[in-house]
Amino acid sequence: MHEREQRCVICDGDMLFETPPCEDGHDDCPELVCTRCGAAEVVAPIVVHLWMEPKDRPRRIAPQQRTAAA
Repeated sequence: MHEREQRCVICDGDMLFETPPCEDGHDDCPELVCTRCGAAEVVAPIVVHLWMEPKDRPRRIAPQQRTAAA
């Protein structure tokens, strides 16, 4: 079992967490359990995708619909 220290919201402090045996057969399970109170935490990476306009190309603005004055 892997162990690491992180903040437990139930114990309100830094506690030792361990990875329980995975019943699904995963090699690296994202679930951690506090060794003091037994609270479970799921640790998963967060992926953020940013779309940026290239610097050498001017920013395109969507055309606007205009009507003639009556």
